[in-house]
Amino acid sequence: MAENTDFMRRDLVARIETRRAAVQAFLRQNRPRIRRRANITITFSALAAVFTAGPAVGGETFSQGVQKALGLSSDSVVWRTLCLAALLVSLASAILTNMAKSEDAVSRLSAAEAANAELEGLTTLLQFGHLPVEEAVKLYQQYAVKIPFVEDGAVADGGKRG
Repeated sequence: MAENTDFMRRDLVARIETRRAAVQAFLRQNRPRIRRRANITITFSALAAVFTAGPAVGGETFSQGVQKALGLSSDSVVWRTLCLAALLVSLASAILTNMAKSEDAVSRLSAAEAANAELEGLTTLLQFGHLPVEEAVKLYQQYAVKIPFVEDGAVADGGKRG
């Protein structure tokens, strides 16, 4: 009986480690993309503010100064160009924000990080024998259910799907 329990314990630890490896591959693949998207969104929002700040603060003096500095025929070109630039970066920022929300990327990332920590703790409890195998199996199932978007096969091919 003790040998069977030890075998089941080792098997469960191996399953948990395989699942954690898949979670870690998911995190390695998705963290940079999500951070990059957030940084680009912040940059675009800031650029929209910058493009509207000159005309808003400086008014006609600003637009005439830019017109003369660039040798433009009319100060309306300055206004139109800045408004168009503000429109484009605002639109890009809105699209990126809504894409992130629709993909639910941030909450998936958080769920994967939490599950990784829970699985790590479960492994430790199992390895030191502080948790019966039957209870550990139930906990493993509870943790794995939280991350259905992480595929176990992600480990075998380096986290790439195609």
